[in-house]
Amino acid sequence: MRSIWNGSINFGLVNIPIKLYSAIESSGLDLDMLDGRDHSRIRFKRVNEKTNEEVPYEKIVKGYQLKEQYVILEEQDFEDASPEKTKVIDIQSFVKKEDINPMLFETSYYAEPSKQGQKAYSLLVNALNKSKLAGLGSFVLRQKENLCVIYPQNNVLIISRIRYAQEIKSPSEINLPDQITIPKRELDVALTLINQYTSDFDISKFKDNYQDELLNIIKLKAQGKRPTIKKINPKKAKSDDLYEQLLESLNKKGA
Repeated sequence: MRSIWNGSINFGLVNIPIKLYSAIESSGLDLDMLDGRDHSRIRFKRVNEKTNEEVPYEKIVKGYQLKEQYVILEEQDFEDASPEKTKVIDIQSFVKKEDINPMLFETSYYAEPSKQGQKAYSLLVNALNKSKLAGLGSFVLRQKENLCVIYPQNNVLIISRIRYAQEIKSPSEINLPDQITIPKRELDVALTLINQYTSDFDISKFKDNYQDELLNIIKLKAQGKRPTIKKINPKKAKSDDLYEQLLESLNKKGA
């Protein structure tokens, strides 16, 4: 794997030099955009809006428009904005991981210690395992400041980027039903049904079959064939009564 960030984790006065590696990879197919007329690939070009000429990548700079003029930013400017956070993940507090809203999580990285940081790395892994807490910190990645959660998994420190509170939209515009009183018998049967479906979480039981099915269609089309598509037969209850639907669900699961 190729590292995407070099720096260190600050745990009080303890400094742990690390490298970050992406822990996530896409399972999607690599599809190209084509011109529907002759199936030629479509290319995107960086074009100067005044000259309509393509701009070489090394000639592209970043700027911020201020009072109708652009202020050009250099790499050093981004580092100067927060020199510590460009190279350090500073643990600011420790929290219960289960208290973090799952909506906040973005993506995750593996942290690998340098040789001189292995003992301190192991210390942090053991301390987090023992306390059952996660570190909460921030760092700069790709010129953006990120919040992150640091926690151990199979003796590996995971750095998960999380969103800021202002990035989560309020559900105030969602049309929700008025307060409805649920009869006790319906709630009891619903809880029994939930109990029947309860199991230990095992992500390995789940697979992205959609991509496999799509690849199968692609291969058949290449041979001039059309696949046999399974018909969707929506599950329907025999009754419109909610209590009867719950009982029917219980009996079906039991069978």
